Amino acid sequence: MIPYPEIDPVLIEIGPLKLRWYGLMYVIGFVAAYFLISREKRAKALGLQGTLLQDLFFFLAVGLIAGARLGYILFYQFPNMGEYLSRPLEIIAVWHGGMSFHGGLIGAILAGVIFCRTRGMPLWQVADCVISAAPIGLGLGRVGNFINGELFGRPSTLPWAMVFPGGGPIPRHPSQIYEALLEGVVLFVILWRAKERPWRPGYMVCLFLACYGTLRFAAEFFREPDPQVGLLWWRLSMGQWLCVAMVAGAALLLVALRRQSRAK
Repeated sequence: MIPYPEIDPVLIEIGPLKLRWYGLMYVIGFVAAYFLISREKRAKALGLQGTLLQDLFFFLAVGLIAGARLGYILFYQFPNMGEYLSRPLEIIAVWHGGMSFHGGLIGAILAGVIFCRTRGMPLWQVADCVISAAPIGLGLGRVGNFINGELFGRPSTLPWAMVFPGGGPIPRHPSQIYEALLEGVVLFVILWRAKERPWRPGYMVCLFLACYGTLRFAAEFFREPDPQVGLLWWRLSMGQWLCVAMVAGAALLLVALRRQSRAK
């Protein structure tokens, strides 16, 4: 067993202001993705530079955060919906924790659609350009989860198992690190190599959805299910069922894009 490195989740505290590691990971992820995308050939060809790229990232950040919070409430706190409706300010209290990747993805997609329509940008080309850098933020977000001691794994007897502060005295999988490696490093390598191929517009999005859904589905077998939800049908977690929907969505999108391409 490896001792859990208890790191203070608050990096800097100045009076009432607190800079948390988790929030810093989001910022680093967005900044790193911005600089990578700004140097891509496809981004330059689309004119996705300077103020236009900054505006896109603003749209995506708002959509991601709003969608992640709402998704968490709908997917993981639905039985407690009455409490949120009675205290509506709690819905936007992201500092209390509770964010859903799948909700954030939906929010970012909607924000991207709005941006492209209002700016007259080609949706699939922009999405393909941006999606290759998404794993950076995903991986860093999991590191933030690890520092917070949240979203820990299921009980384990492996040599690298850890006792997490909120997980009782039982050693558990450091599933946040598993996910950081799979959803961050592995997914980034796959997408970054694939982006150089002459894909049709939208194919990179399909690849992201299929690969993330598959990797996250596998990682969920090591992650402790949310206690308020538990395991669902066929003893799969909510995250796994949402990943099944992602992979199915990737397949349907691929078919739709191919039909669209043949119709032209």
